[in-house]
Amino acid sequence: MYSLGGHGEMAADAVRMGAYREALRCAIRPGCTVVDLGAGAGILSLLAVKLGAGRVFAIEPDDVIGVAREIARANGLADRIEFIQQISERVQLPERVDVVVADLRGVLPPWTGHFRAIGDARARLLKPGGTLIPSRDTLWAAAVETPRLYDELLHGWSDGEFDMAAGRRRIMNSWMKVQVEPEHLLTGCGRWAAIDYATVAGPAVHGAADLRVLRPGTAHGLALWFDAVLIDDVGFSNAPGRPRAIYGQAFFPLAEAAAVEEGGGVAVEVRADFAEGDYVWSWDTTIRSAGGEVTARFRQSTFHHLPLSPDKLRKRAHAFVPGLNRDGEIDRMALDLFATGSTLGEIAAEVAAAFPDRFKDWKSALDRVASLSGIYGD
Repeated sequence: MYSLGGHGEMAADAVRMGAYREALRCAIRPGCTVVDLGAGAGILSLLAVKLGAGRVFAIEPDDVIGVAREIARANGLADRIEFIQQISERVQLPERVDVVVADLRGVLPPWTGHFRAIGDARARLLKPGGTLIPSRDTLWAAAVETPRLYDELLHGWSDGEFDMAAGRRRIMNSWMKVQVEPEHLLTGCGRWAAIDYATVAGPAVHGAADLRVLRPGTAHGLALWFDAVLIDDVGFSNAPGRPRAIYGQAFFPLAEAAAVEEGGGVAVEVRADFAEGDYVWSWDTTIRSAGGEVTARFRQSTFHHLPLSPDKLRKRAHAFVPGLNRDGEIDRMALDLFATGSTLGEIAAEVAAAFPDRFKDWKSALDRVASLSGIYGD
């Protein structure tokens, strides 16, 4: 989830907002119905109403929807916006809508449940022949020479008093949001994937590109970005050299900095695989000389970024037989009591009495019970 400050930054981003405003202007007809998917602070919902929508369903699972509701009231637009705090796949609407608008991307379009939410809204919430915004995204890559960013990523894991190779190996299997300038590019840009939101279903994205080296230098990693088409010829890009947008670009480092020569090539294969609520990114890079000889080859993945303890791996094995630990027993008791018609205070009192070694009184158990209520309560 974004912070409140993050929602404010998105609303203030002229690149993003200018494109979405124009896309909504093209799509909305007087009196039409709209779903704002992942509404956040509700700015796109407000725009839709201002442009003539008769009814807007603003769907947002995070508590920021309360801020969106207040903003709508303050601007006299709340009567035409229905705010729904829920994951969109669980929402049932009284009617299908004319327009679905969403910006669920992160730095790159593969981001948490973006594609799943879009596909579900397209199938269940949008009228046949309705307008889906965005229309498509194209993903690009280029090799870059960025010693400052490379050193920033390696900070604390490079030369020093101790051998820090274990940390270095893991940090080189991570990526970060950056601002890349055109002068950092060593190669031409190559398209490695395209996403058509009219058909996207599964979350995985993968592709490859062959990049021609334009000048000699040292490659420190790959820069990835996207071009978005929202509707017709309306869109925006977070490519290096374009007006800066909140998205920035993604920097995927090479395991080792590698020399490249003009006329050589950099072959990249990128995968984004969705697992347990987040993406695992993999990037394979092969560098060739102007004569075609392989001079460096790297295989990297965010799967190798964070250390996994033997105990955690053991508990995830298919043959592992789990039992409930103390925390599990507490949560099971609280959840069982949810079905008894008791108040949270009464449930907390029973939990505290059953687990006096963990809770000194019902008040100390209330946070635990209330947290479960926030997840599983109805």
